[in-house]
Amino acid sequence: MDPFALTRSLIDIESVTGHEKAVGEFLFTTLSELTTMTGGTIERMSVGPERFNVLAVWGAPTVVLSTHMDTVPPFFPSSEDAEFVRGRGACDAKGIVAAMICAARQLCSEHARNFALLFVVGEEKDSLGALTAAQQGRGTKFLINGEPTENKLALGSKGALRFVLTARGRLAHSAYPDLGESAIDKLLDALDAARRLPLPHDHMLGSSTLNIGTISGGRAPNVIADEAHADLMFRTVGDPDSIRAALAAAIDGRVEIEELLHTPALHLEAVPGFETTVVAYTTDIPNFTGAWGTPLLIGPGSIHVAHTAEERIAKKQLTDAISIYARLVQRLLPGAA
Repeated sequence: MDPFALTRSLIDIESVTGHEKAVGEFLFTTLSELTTMTGGTIERMSVGPERFNVLAVWGAPTVVLSTHMDTVPPFFPSSEDAEFVRGRGACDAKGIVAAMICAARQLCSEHARNFALLFVVGEEKDSLGALTAAQQGRGTKFLINGEPTENKLALGSKGALRFVLTARGRLAHSAYPDLGESAIDKLLDALDAARRLPLPHDHMLGSSTLNIGTISGGRAPNVIADEAHADLMFRTVGDPDSIRAALAAAIDGRVEIEELLHTPALHLEAVPGFETTVVAYTTDIPNFTGAWGTPLLIGPGSIHVAHTAEERIAKKQLTDAISIYARLVQRLLPGAA
């Protein structure tokens, strides 16, 4: 099984969040062949219309290797050179999917049992695949989640706290602004207040951060805007209540605040013999709610090129990940030294 060819095959199937069916079918077919040859089982775990997770199991699983099959937009196809495989999802997370499948094949060749592969939908938006899987645990004791950590075990990851701000105004001709009330002016004042907030700090995870991701509103240059919106994402390092309270106080009723998402920050475990790191992004791990066991976070690739036009994965990291995943599974299986 060529990990580079498998990665490219996965990349070349467009699977922006919400449109994962085709890549899910490809994974189901690929893993059906592997489970048939090696005595495993496979199933589609329904998430909704035209959407499903893929679960492959060997024996009574104690350890599960898991990552996501969806990507952010825009799609662009694969390419490669001597050093990298490129394309949307190369490192986040289709190269990781390929490494996990190759690791499963290696484990089977070593007669290992009692492990599983779980590939989920929706991680890049609402983690619906992980939330669904959380209701359908299989008794595993360890969840090895794959995200780009440059093949180092992450000791922690930041959380996410997302809001939408909505400003209301009153329409008027722009030549007579005193007859209207600009929603855009209100929103800009609220965003300025949000940007000035002091944010919490954690000794391991560092400082919380704020990103104003989108701004929209207004009707035309010659119309006073009656509505405007902004999406905010805080990367949290602890209890989010202080940020919630500070944001509400800073905005002071000038705009409406709606919280859309909270994923908690995590402190994770180390395993002797594996390098460690700390990451600033959020993962599916909290949404599994412990139903699949103690979480570990590790995968090939750099998060610095994920979600960019330069997304790629180093071939050496990809091949190294195969043995790292196989070794980690063997370490965590019952009876391991």
